Amino acid sequence: MKKVPLRRCVVCREMKPKRELIRIVRTPQGEVEIDPTGKRSGRGAYVCYKDTCLKGVAKGRRLEKELDAPVNPAVFEGLREKLAKPSGRPD
Repeated sequence: MKKVPLRRCVVCREMKPKRELIRIVRTPQGEVEIDPTGKRSGRGAYVCYKDTCLKGVAKGRRLEKELDAPVNPAVFEGLREKLAKPSGRPD
């Protein structure tokens, strides 16, 4: 039996399979971006697809604390777009 990698959502703190989360990465150059592949190098943080998590990720500066870097508003806009597109969510 294959083990499923689990990661923790930075908002709700629930452990979920990696494929059910959105990865945000701080690259070695210090930029914070959404990582659709989940494989980019750098420090990663995960957010689940629940509406409350995607909307609440900007509150309390959770990503900035987790990644130890300032987060560009474009990252939050990208997360809002993921929320708006049902196709962006895993089935």
